[in-house]
Amino acid sequence: MTTENMSMDEMMKAYDFNKIYNGQIVKGKVIDITDKEVFVNINYFADGVISKEELSNDIDINPADILKVDDEIDVMIISKDNGEGNVALSKKRVDSIRVWDSIKKAYKEKKHLIIKIKEEVKGGLIAFYKGIRIFMPASQASGMGKIDLKTLIDKDVEVEIIEFDKEKKKVVVSRRVIDEKIKEEKRRAIEEEKKKLWASLRKGEKRNGKVVRLVKFGAFVDIGGIEGLVHNNDLSWKRIVDPSEVVSVGDKVEVFVQDFDEIKGRLSLALKEVDNNPWDNLNGKYKINDIIQGKVVKFMNFGAFVELEPGVEGLVHISEITDENIAKASDVLKIGETIKVKVLDIDEKNHKMSLSIKDAVEKSKDYLKYVDEEEGATLGDILKDKLGDLKL
Repeated sequence: MTTENMSMDEMMKAYDFNKIYNGQIVKGKVIDITDKEVFVNINYFADGVISKEELSNDIDINPADILKVDDEIDVMIISKDNGEGNVALSKKRVDSIRVWDSIKKAYKEKKHLIIKIKEEVKGGLIAFYKGIRIFMPASQASGMGKIDLKTLIDKDVEVEIIEFDKEKKKVVVSRRVIDEKIKEEKRRAIEEEKKKLWASLRKGEKRNGKVVRLVKFGAFVDIGGIEGLVHNNDLSWKRIVDPSEVVSVGDKVEVFVQDFDEIKGRLSLALKEVDNNPWDNLNGKYKINDIIQGKVVKFMNFGAFVELEPGVEGLVHISEITDENIAKASDVLKIGETIKVKVLDIDEKNHKMSLSIKDAVEKSKDYLKYVDEEEGATLGDILKDKLGDLKL
């Protein structure tokens, strides 16, 4: 029997053609491509044809840019006869099913998608993922602060699905949840590094750091994730009033670890050379009854401290300033002025020295100046009529 004399049923049986039905997904092989259609062998007595509209959501694309001859693809049967004796097929509908399946899987597994932002609408942004329309609320556009939504248009953005309903064709995504996870991961990483740093600290060791803040009472130094305080007293052996006299924000410094408490999050540091105390290097340089020159550096209720050299200070009790009755040291002295003092007592071991101003002034009216003439002031200038006609 020739094929001309065969019925359709006989032909189907003779050639073992696939039985097809509308909506069925079958495998096929591309056999020809034109600028408007793609012809596919689906192992049926008639070839299948994919129109340009059923090839992709982008109808402006050239079919040859998507497929090539001999490509094996999955297609959906739209109609057994497209009116020209061929089977009408669709590739984009199969792609859509596959995409919805991948979106559903990503939603369940909290996997991220890369979407293309297309436009801004009321309340958020419209984007597409492999042809599927997706919505991102304005509140979910960023977790790094307020953002101008227009800056995201035509950009590829990594997002996480927060709502999914295939029946309603609804997909809502968020960039914010990813940003917040990133911030949380960074925070945990920082905390982990801090724990390691706390565990590695040893008292007396040196650490490199950076000055990050100045306050009235000292400077805060970051030693690699932990901030420690260098009190003014520990910035220098020399007495200072403000930390800016020694350091500035941004300075890279080497500090000593004095003490720390991880539970309270406290770290005490020192910038001055803790092993180079100037008191330890005096070696008898000053002796009792020596009359020496110093600088007034601090007032207390009970007197004034005078610096003899950087880091070496002595106390002038208020009773040793003058024989006159004064309420406080600042009545007759000024911070920063240079004066002469007499050593009354010295304890190098405990870093203490008692000084006297009045004993350094000879009783003779014509001898020794109390304040250097170069400084432009004398004790007579300071005490005025309180010391009578005593000259320096």
